[in-house]
Amino acid sequence: MSFPNGFVWGAATAAYQIEGATKADGRGESIWDRFSHTPGRVANGDTGDNACEHYYRWREDLDVMSSLGLQGYRFSISWPRIQPDGRGPANRKGIDFYRRLSEGLLERGIAPLATLYHWDLPQALQDEGGWASREVAERFEVYAELVFDGLGDLVEDWVTHNEPWVTSFLGYGYGTKAPGIQDWREALTAAHHVLLSHGKAVAAFRGVHRTGRIGITLDLTHVYGDQEAALRFDGNRNRWFLDPVLRGGYPADMVDYYEGRLGPLDFVRPEDLEEIAAPIDFLGVNFYQPAVVQLDGDRGPIGVEELPPDGPTTAMGWRVAPGALTELLLRLKRDYGDVPLLITENGASFDDPPVDGSGVVEDAQRVDYLRGHIEAVERAVREGVDVRGYYVWSLLDNFEWEHGYSSRFGIVGVDFESQRRTPKRSALWYRDLISGHRNGKD
Repeated sequence: MSFPNGFVWGAATAAYQIEGATKADGRGESIWDRFSHTPGRVANGDTGDNACEHYYRWREDLDVMSSLGLQGYRFSISWPRIQPDGRGPANRKGIDFYRRLSEGLLERGIAPLATLYHWDLPQALQDEGGWASREVAERFEVYAELVFDGLGDLVEDWVTHNEPWVTSFLGYGYGTKAPGIQDWREALTAAHHVLLSHGKAVAAFRGVHRTGRIGITLDLTHVYGDQEAALRFDGNRNRWFLDPVLRGGYPADMVDYYEGRLGPLDFVRPEDLEEIAAPIDFLGVNFYQPAVVQLDGDRGPIGVEELPPDGPTTAMGWRVAPGALTELLLRLKRDYGDVPLLITENGASFDDPPVDGSGVVEDAQRVDYLRGHIEAVERAVREGVDVRGYYVWSLLDNFEWEHGYSSRFGIVGVDFESQRRTPKRSALWYRDLISGHRNGKD
């Protein structure tokens, strides 16, 4: 495989999934603290209270990254670690943690890519309506400014939001993720306010002589199936976020559809769309699997059913179809132009052997998955798509949201009792891939 000069090879994590230390050094409660401690919400009653103890073991984890030759590390900042109740000045101990982390990355030659929001809203703001409240967009802008001021001399690359579709539709529509609400009008309202807060954060970033880059990460998929079903699914999952960010407006077909089902979208103000469309430096793409769909009027407000896989799957039952990633990247170039892209997450959960400290964890299926998807990225690059980096999900086995610790995405295994880290075969394969592609050489 061959990639352009400057292509960044990295790995990604998220604060609540790895940090633990949920009550340390002034951190406030997040919606995931509340959600995971609510009986029945998370598999096996698991919580992120300890997770990978990365808050205390970050030096060890940076050494792991260095040993793998990573060039970039995407991490997220815990909002309640910076503002325990979502308001007020920055908690100095929270800022200091991320400064130490960023300094440690730079000392090891690893470029930090910081995500401002990866789903851990301060619970105090949720108590006031959460993302369904317009005020949270204003609160996010203040939070972003505090983080830019606290870390801007160390971090050049920023993501405003991770997967706003998940934040809004899974958090407020389906209710499978925090805060666990099932109200589709609230989901649409939340989606708009997340995008509005993205635009406000981008404007805040541009507002003071900053030299770095900023973008947003969307969880995108390539959709197959009945034409009408595919168009509607794509409208909800992809275009509802791509169009306002990159085209300055919501897709007309979906506006008509939603208003026909849920009433006027009167939470959208005309001036909002200009804010949301603030120019970005890159688009982050999270990709895991394609969708195959058909119409089914009983399937919630969008009336579309996802069909079960008929081929290879991951341990979570997700389709393994690398070619769909190539199709998605080509579609982005075709429909939205030459916006620079980063693959900010791609990976898979498999039933790995136990982490017992006896050597490398053999995970041949993950190696095959990663190889296939990186080859898919290369095919898109060869056809002219401007992809500038790839961040594997995830560096470590971690707290996998409502699945708890039963799903393992890491290329480095974690024994959650001893907190021992053990590389998997996929980590060593990725290390060798990176070594062979430094400076864009074969």
